Amino acid sequence: MSGRDLETRERLLRTGQRLFAERGFKRVTIREVCRGARANVAAVNYHFGNKLGLYREVVQVAIDALRATTDAAKEAADGCPAEEKLRRFVQVYVRRLLATTPDDWIHRLINREIADPTTAIDAIVDQGIRPRLDYLTEVVAELMDRELSDPRVIRSVVSLQAQSVAYLPNPLAERLGLKPKLTPAEIDQVAHHIVEFSLAGIRAIARS
Repeated sequence: MSGRDLETRERLLRTGQRLFAERGFKRVTIREVCRGARANVAAVNYHFGNKLGLYREVVQVAIDALRATTDAAKEAADGCPAEEKLRRFVQVYVRRLLATTPDDWIHRLINREIADPTTAIDAIVDQGIRPRLDYLTEVVAELMDRELSDPRVIRSVVSLQAQSVAYLPNPLAERLGLKPKLTPAEIDQVAHHIVEFSLAGIRAIARS
């Protein structure tokens, strides 16, 4: 593939990221993507086969970013006792999740996929989300001294995840008084709160 072809392909991907995140798969046309990428109308078919092929490539970029965040958080927690694993994992995960970066489109894309799923949702769950939840399930099960399948473990992991994503910028969060953009210090405060709140709950449930 020539340098010009590679540049065109990259522009199509970036335009697809923006448009699919804004409107979802079904409401975006190939013509709109090509116009936004300053490419010939046949460029999507040439590089990706069809619109779904482009969408799958866009989704894979999002999945790779999700996995990179999970891997970084797991690496920070590697070799620590269970409680410290949770602290370090949540700190790294929340920092990456809430930092303002060019990757903000990823979470909007996933929300679109949740609201109006396509065949790509299985890949998002299996490759992007499940590895994180599986790791947290192991940590929480160790903290509780319970089996991985124990409903109390599963519910605690869901609560952990829900606390983190609740701080992502969105119209509902803003109307509830949550700031749309947090400073690094505020992000660390959020991470600390999530850990302390969750550990207290996990300990209480484990005793019950």
